[in-house]
Amino acid sequence: MSTSGHDGDATDRPDASDEAIAVDTFVREERGRWVVEIVVVFRDGAVQKRVTDYPTRRHAEIAARWIRRAADRDIEGPIHG
Repeated sequence: MSTSGHDGDATDRPDASDEAIAVDTFVREERGRWVVEIVVVFRDGAVQKRVTDYPTRRHAEIAARWIRRAADRDIEGPIHG
């Protein structure tokens, strides 16, 4: 889901050179698997992408934390969240 009306692909964003200002990950269940998704917020909107799925919620939550921590390091300034 993207607030810009696109399918969420970063290349679809009007100005892909903008820096991300916030990032978050979350876990949801889908057909017996646990899916990790990431949401990246830019000044002009947000992009939500499915990362991958895992067989257990615990594995998905661990992966989501790692992904979030890595993404937070790429955002300049204080960690948002």
